Parts: sequence; C-alpha cells; structure tokens
Amino acid sequence: MNNLSQYPAREQRAGIVVVFYRPDRDCVARANRLAEVWPCVVVDNTESASTPAALGLDARIDYVANNANLGIATALNQGVERLIGMGCTSALLFDQDSEPSEQLLIELPRTLEVERMCDHRVALIGPAYEDVRLRGVAPFVRFGYLWLRRIRPEGVKPIDVDFLITSGSCVNLAVWHDIGPMDDALFIDFVDLEWCARARSKGYSVLGAPALRLTHELGGQPVKVFGRSYPGHSALRHYYLFRNAIVLIRRAYVPWSWKSTELVKMPVRLLIYGLFMQPRLLHVRLSLLGIWHGLTGRTGAL
Repeated sequence: MNNLSQYPAREQRAGIVVVFYRPDRDCVARANRLAEVWPCVVVDNTESASTPAALGLDARIDYVANNANLGIATALNQGVERLIGMGCTSALLFDQDSEPSEQLLIELPRTLEVERMCDHRVALIGPAYEDVRLRGVAPFVRFGYLWLRRIRPEGVKPIDVDFLITSGSCVNLAVWHDIGPMDDALFIDFVDLEWCARARSKGYSVLGAPALRLTHELGGQPVKVFGRSYPGHSALRHYYLFRNAIVLIRRAYVPWSWKSTELVKMPVRLLIYGLFMQPRLLHVRLSLLGIWHGLTGRTGAL
C-alpha cells in the first residue's frame, strides 16, 4: 500500500479502527498495512495484557489494550473517540480478519465526502461484501414486513439501505455525537443494525457503495440445510443473537418492518440450530436463555 503523501492536503481526513481479539500474526500484518494509508487505532479486547512491541505492531498505530473482552461496541467506541481526537472526519471500521484493498480505503471516504457535499445527513457508507462460502457477493438489505428486501449491488451510484455490517463501513464523524456511540449493552451481534436504525430514526441515511467490494466471511463455517447455506456461529453467539433481537424488538425507534422479520425468523433459527448444529442441546439451551434474558432486560456480557 502506498503512502497518501501523493494526495493533496485537504480538510477531510479518514482514520481506521481495527478491533483485535486474540490476534495472530496475520491480523497484526493486516493492521500494519492499514497504518500505511490512514491513521490507525487498534483496540485489543484480548483478555491477557500485551504491548505494541510484543505484538509487532507498526509504531504509527495507536494501540489500546483493554485486557478484557469488553465487546465489539465498546471497542469501536474507544477507537472512534481516538480518531475524533486526532481530527479525523471519517472512520473506517474493520474486524481483525478484514483485508481491504487500497482502492476501498481511498474510495470509500472519498465517496462519503461526495455524498456529504450533496446531503450532509449521511451517517454511514459501506461496500458490497463478498463471501465465497456463501455464493459470492451479498446483496444490500432493506427491511420489509415479514421478509427482507434484497438489493443487488449494481452500478456506481450509492444505494439507500437500512443497515450495513460493521466491518468495512465508513462512519461520518461529523454526526457521530448527534447519533450517539454504538450500544455497549449489546456487547456483540446486532450492534451495527441498532446503530443504523438509530441513525435513520434521526433522519440520517445509510448508503451502500455497489462499485466497491470487501471480501468478508459472514459468520462462522456455513451449514447446509436442505441445500441452502446458512452462516454458522458458536452457541454463545446464538445467545447474543436471540437476546439482542428481543432487546431491539422492545425499542420504539427500531422499525416494525425489521421486527416482523425477526419474529418470523426466530422459530426457524431455533429449529435449524437444534437440528443441524453441534452440540445441538447447547445451541438450543443458550438460544432460549438469550430469549429469556432479552425479555427480562439483561444485557452486557454473559
């Protein structure tokens, strides 16, 4: 990746947040490459303490060691606040296994700025995601009653969508404090959806950039159910998925179009987890515990 000294100085400045959790050498190498392009903050949710030197991080990286798994929302919030303190105007958010192209790193903030010049109420923009395990490029999503509306990523004009996954998205930091930070209480799962729903409830737009791509694995190893592939997760992740779905269903600003879809999906998911994912009993038990904790208002880490 090339240094951006070739680009003219301008008021707009992007930054990068990468969240670590028990990173390997490849994760560190990816973060180091990102730091060659934009200011980069690495927030480490690994339980054991480490240092930038021990990990082999580039000296330009601002490293935050939490010495505990505080969840994806808290880590992203920490990183974004660091970038705001550096004077950045947009934040590219990445998982530790994301490997964006230089084109994406340059063009996504640039596209955000073009959209801001036309409409200052854009909150977030993100690429189309390509997961070869799930048959290629995933569609963008709009909420619809009882089912999601899937929009093919075609053309070059940004597409108005209802939410984007966190990794690869570019946040407009000029509106960050108006919308508010990611919801720490959710810990993980639906953190991105909740923030997008909150942003849209405040009149901001969420945009998909169909001409840009990020290779990203959605979920764990997929499982085949009657010939169709579904993203797999651990039983613990399914706890958070069910719990946070219930938590969001109870919030007024989350649209009923999404709530109705989740209410339809929940029994189907529970059936799939109980029949096709090992260990079956643990998946079902933690999923039901998640539903109970969502109904009783328990949030945070399990």
